[in-house]
Amino acid sequence: MNFSIKKYIPNTITCMNLVSGCIACVMAFRFQYEYAIFFVVLGAVFDFFDGMSARLLKSYSPMGKELDSLADDISFGAAPAFIVFSLFQEVQYPAFLMGLKEYIPYTAFLIAAFSALRLAKFNIDERQTSSFIGLPTPANALFWSSLAVGAHSFLTSSCFNAVYLFIMVIISSLLLVAEIPMFALKFKNLTWKENKIRFLFLISALVFLLVLKVSGLAAIIVWYIILSLLTQKKKG
Repeated sequence: MNFSIKKYIPNTITCMNLVSGCIACVMAFRFQYEYAIFFVVLGAVFDFFDGMSARLLKSYSPMGKELDSLADDISFGAAPAFIVFSLFQEVQYPAFLMGLKEYIPYTAFLIAAFSALRLAKFNIDERQTSSFIGLPTPANALFWSSLAVGAHSFLTSSCFNAVYLFIMVIISSLLLVAEIPMFALKFKNLTWKENKIRFLFLISALVFLLVLKVSGLAAIIVWYIILSLLTQKKKG
């Protein structure tokens, strides 16, 4: 393969991630959450393969690193923000918030802002080579998109309201930049002793998906956060 072509492959895949994120934003704005989650997941697939292709083809570049962060903030920052923006327009509002109903949905874009901060921090934080500090943006995007699809009837019921949704936005935004170590699914070997947390997570993730279907993705992300906190507490 011609070298001049090889070096553009990773960035092309990254751009496909970005385009997937843009489409997810449009689908979310139209309340078509099933399509939104499809394109969020597709973006995550492209995000995985752009890094892999860069390693295989040895086509690293400073521009590629910056482009990757920009694409990720669209697919895993703006897209979940648009999903929550639309959810804010569907959820119930308590009487004391009715006067602010037109404005509260815009608080959803805190997710996009904190995702950008998370990505910028990741780019300059040398501690995050083998694990993460704070919730990864793809995990946050998968949480919101799967929740919008799998738990939509609950979110729009009288048992839930905009106050709870706003609290969830704040929590997820803070988790993105929190100084909380979170394990990565990177296997240096397959021994149980060194990877028991990863194996436990993957097995339980499969159970969540089989039992809860789409909303199982949201449960998996919550379980990922809990496991990371328990692991850190045990080390401490």
